[in-house]
Amino acid sequence: MKGSRRKFTPAFKAKVAIEALKERSTLAELAEKFELHPNQISQWKQEFIAGSEQVFETGKGKSTTGPDAVTASEAELQQLYAKIGQLQMERDFLKKNLARWDHLK
Repeated sequence: MKGSRRKFTPAFKAKVAIEALKERSTLAELAEKFELHPNQISQWKQEFIAGSEQVFETGKGKSTTGPDAVTASEAELQQLYAKIGQLQMERDFLKKNLARWDHLK
């Protein structure tokens, strides 16, 4: 009878990959420490390296580095709130002046 597959969190995978990148221990030692197959550690290490360049990319949908970084979705949300404010002001103006325009008919 087979056991159930183990699922690992992204944080755990990152921790193992970082340990492998430090090269303070061999793959065999890390495999024993984390109860994994050495090939699994190598795979996570490669995925970690491949995905690490996304951290430094900027552009649409990517946040810039720094505490004031605004993602594309946040920028879009700000634009929508600005549009809502503009439409509310137009509505209020029309409500106030509707009586005058009706009186001119």
